[in-house]
Amino acid sequence: MPRYKLTLEYDGTGLVGWQRQPAGVSVQASLEAAVTKFCSERVTVHGAGRTDAGVHALAQVAHLDLGRAHDPDTIRGALNHHLRPAPISVLLVEPVADNFDARRWAIGRVYRYRILNRRAPPMLDRMRVWHVAPPLDLAAMQAGARHLIGRHDFSTFRDSLCQAKSPVKTLDALDVSRVGEEIHIEARARSFLHHQVRNMAGTLKLVGLGQWSPDDVATALAAKDRRAGGPTAPAEGLYLVAVIYGAGQISG
Repeated sequence: MPRYKLTLEYDGTGLVGWQRQPAGVSVQASLEAAVTKFCSERVTVHGAGRTDAGVHALAQVAHLDLGRAHDPDTIRGALNHHLRPAPISVLLVEPVADNFDARRWAIGRVYRYRILNRRAPPMLDRMRVWHVAPPLDLAAMQAGARHLIGRHDFSTFRDSLCQAKSPVKTLDALDVSRVGEEIHIEARARSFLHHQVRNMAGTLKLVGLGQWSPDDVATALAAKDRRAGGPTAPAEGLYLVAVIYGAGQISG
């Protein structure tokens, strides 16, 4: 039974997230329905990560098994045809080893949070950025972010519904940069807690506004209590940018 790796992009606006839900349009269920329309097979599509409702992806990765082999470009074209009008696009289809697992084989994930930092609200990027009108202090946000890099108990930045067995994670990088009128917060780790990136972004916004000092981030982290952290940033500013696999292979 041939296995294929899919690389996808999607606009999370209006979607209930990656995972199949009893109600609403999900990425997983949309892909599975498209496969059935293509080759009359009922399959399960396994993703590298479960993005929440409203969260976008530039390069989500998934795998699936089909009953017989097909040309990868044929699969891509057929799935994109049958995915319409869902805001999901299959960028690449690749045959992979029978034991490839999009989630378990991933050794890193990269997320980017976009903050539009200007007075005027967004029009073209509505529901794709977090609009913060007051000026943000980039240097202060960078200083605050440095306290979060490394291996820590991230309970302060963990959603109460998080199902991870441990709150301890290793954050390999947390870069804050200005790109035009935007502030980008880019996080890289093997895995993340539920809402971890959004909670870190909400906390760094407080630092950027001068409501917190950079050292307050370290104090919040040490508290190991969600109530000690900043607000949860809205879903629309978050993007899954890349999934990293062995030997430096990156989908994204």
